[in-house]
Amino acid sequence: MQNLQELYREKLTTAEEAVKKVRSGDWVDYGWTTCHPVALDEALAARLPELTDIKIRGGIALWEPAVFKVPEAEKHMCWNSWHMSGIERKAAARGLAFYSPLRYSELPRYYRENITPPDVAMFQVAPMDKHGYFNFGPNASHMAAMCEVAKYVIVEVNENMPRCLGGMEADIHISQVDAIVEGKNPPIGQLPSGGAPSDVDRAVAKAIVERIPNGACLQLGIGTMPNTVGSMIAESDLKDLGVHTEMYVDAFVDIAMAGKISCEKKNIDRGRQVYAFGAGTQKLYDYMHNNPALMSAPVNYTNDDRVISQIDNFISINNAVNLDLFGQVSSESAGIKPISGAGGQQDFVLGAYLSKGGKSFICCSSTFTDKQGVLHSRILPTLEPGTIVTDTRPNVMYVVTEYGCVNLKGLSTWERAEALISLAHPDFRDQLIRDAEAMKIWRRSNR
Repeated sequence: MQNLQELYREKLTTAEEAVKKVRSGDWVDYGWTTCHPVALDEALAARLPELTDIKIRGGIALWEPAVFKVPEAEKHMCWNSWHMSGIERKAAARGLAFYSPLRYSELPRYYRENITPPDVAMFQVAPMDKHGYFNFGPNASHMAAMCEVAKYVIVEVNENMPRCLGGMEADIHISQVDAIVEGKNPPIGQLPSGGAPSDVDRAVAKAIVERIPNGACLQLGIGTMPNTVGSMIAESDLKDLGVHTEMYVDAFVDIAMAGKISCEKKNIDRGRQVYAFGAGTQKLYDYMHNNPALMSAPVNYTNDDRVISQIDNFISINNAVNLDLFGQVSSESAGIKPISGAGGQQDFVLGAYLSKGGKSFICCSSTFTDKQGVLHSRILPTLEPGTIVTDTRPNVMYVVTEYGCVNLKGLSTWERAEALISLAHPDFRDQLIRDAEAMKIWRRSNR
């Protein structure tokens, strides 16, 4: 076999040379979250004015890609997001970015069976190890599947990328790489854990934490509210908790450092905290680096509801934007305005639903205040036209606001309406009752 260092030198090139491989009309894949390229992105941005119909895939952008900053970029490219961050939402408003609806557990299969394969894949990796492998960092997710089908693979080495140990599909071998670029080694993209929790966050978190048993296995979503749950778990008397999650977040580090996580009660992957990708602060990346307690795995394993359902007492905790009196949950849009994406919420809702002793929690504040200072209820009679339904009504279990926690599993339409109205802000309850009566799903008052 050819010497690995010789092979490395043969494939080493500059970002400017590497992106010459991109041609008008190409599909270019940036990977995911913290592995979005930096030097390669800047080099492609410099070339963009001479290209047309470039279609780039990415997701959860933690910094604004250089290609977004090119004047009239939308005339030369479009961005296709697997899960939108705030940066991508702003790009969508100018007609540059578009969301790709997905069931996240299926994403590797999309690459292998359904979507147009990338003409060029370019993304950040950790430095090559002595066996010739570049680690994907906290991004196993769908990266191996993407690389399998890509026509040309360029890796951008970043010495700051944490090396995340895996059970499978956590690395790419130099023999599968077409070009290597040694990047500028920028800090890994940060995702702040949110501001200080509000009284609403704490009330919601308390209602959830008191329903978590010892030995439970946790999945936390993104945002201040799930992080507040994590902080409260870290301060609780809970013990022998496990982790099997889509996204590894700072809250898990806090829980682990508090001695609450052993993973010894898990039915599968005992002793390992399993995740598909991670994003957070430097504290998170430092904890993830070379940590054998963690297991980086592709999303078609972490998010498969058949896998999740094997784990007893599985606890899934996710956010919602709005929900209606039928129990339909949207975590993706307000009307047609994109907010986020489906991610793996549906996967974990279904998995927790099937788990022995499992509990799925959908949490949100009962209200929000718009830019004009007007208070609105997040619990609506029906979702606004155009709103995307993330979780269908038969699959929703626990719903939590600062006014309490209800379990919708098995309830009839009038019982659901009554339970959900009990979670609404008092200022909106009378109108919601009138709306429920008009929709013929009200049987009695809960006042």
